[in-house]
Amino acid sequence: MKFGKLADIRGVDFSLPPDPEPGRLPGKPAGDFRAYVGLSRWASKAWLGQLYPPGTRQADYLYYYARSFNTIELNSTHYRTPTPVQVEKWRDATPGNFVFCPKVPQLISHYRKLVNCEEALAQFVDSIVHFEDKLGCCFVQLHDSFGPALYPNLVSFLRQWPRGIPLAVEFRHADWFAAGQLLPQVEELLANAGVGTVITDVAGRRDVCHTSLTTRYAMIRFVGNALDATDYQRAEAWIERLDRWLRAGLETLYLFPHEPEDPMAADMGRYWIEGLNRKLGTDLPLPGLDNRPNTQMSLF
Repeated sequence: MKFGKLADIRGVDFSLPPDPEPGRLPGKPAGDFRAYVGLSRWASKAWLGQLYPPGTRQADYLYYYARSFNTIELNSTHYRTPTPVQVEKWRDATPGNFVFCPKVPQLISHYRKLVNCEEALAQFVDSIVHFEDKLGCCFVQLHDSFGPALYPNLVSFLRQWPRGIPLAVEFRHADWFAAGQLLPQVEELLANAGVGTVITDVAGRRDVCHTSLTTRYAMIRFVGNALDATDYQRAEAWIERLDRWLRAGLETLYLFPHEPEDPMAADMGRYWIEGLNRKLGTDLPLPGLDNRPNTQMSLF
C-alpha cells in the first residue's frame, strides 16, 4: 500500500490518539469476541516454503493461505467484480472459520464518487452474497480527493447499502479529521447507518490513524516499514488499546498487516496473532508450515 508511505520514518510520532469521550462502546464485554487477522492477497510465490508447501500449484494457494490466516483483505474486487461462480470457488476452498472482506469496486468509490452507481452496486452485492456465512466486513475506500464537500454522496450511498451486510468506510481526505477523530457529523451518520470505520495506521498520514468507532467492530489496516522496530512497538500499542476496547464491548476485529514484501507481511501477521492470543485471550492458530504438521500429507 503506497498511501502515506515514507522513505524516512525518523521523527514520526507513532503514538495512538486517545479514545473519544464518550466512546460508543457500551462499557462492558460483549462475551463473544472474534478476531480475524489476514493479509492483502494470497497469490504469492514468496510464501512457498513459508505458508505453502514447496511445489504448491498456484490454484491451491488460497487453500493453504486459509489454513494460516482466517481472513483476507480482498482487494481484487476493487478492480473487477467477480462472478458468483468465482466467489463460490473461493468460498469452498476455505475452512468454516474463514471470512472474506471485499473492497467496494473503484467504479463506485473513485469514478462515480458514490453516486449514479446503482447498477454497479447491485452487481457487486449480488456477487458477494455468494460468500454466504464466509462474508466478513466489506469496506469502501474513498478517493483521496473525496472531501466533506461530497458528504451528500456518502449519505446517498449509505441509504442504498444493504443493512444486512457489514461495511466500513476508509476516509483519506484530511478535512474529514479533527483532533485525531472523524468529524462528529460523520460519526453520527455512520453510527445511525450501522456502518463502521477503517482505521489506517501509516507513517505519513497520522490523521487517518484515528480511533473513532461507530460500531462494535473495528477494521484496522496496519502499514509497516519493513519490520522496523517501530512496527513491533506500534503493534504492541494497538494490542493494549484493543484489550481496552474488548473490555468495553468490542465484538469483532478485522486486522490487516501490510509490509513492503510478502514474507515480511506474513511475519508481521504472525506477530500480531501471538500478541492477540497473549493479551486478549484469543486462540488463533499461528501461521506457517511449522504449525501444521500434517500439511505435507496433502501432497501424497
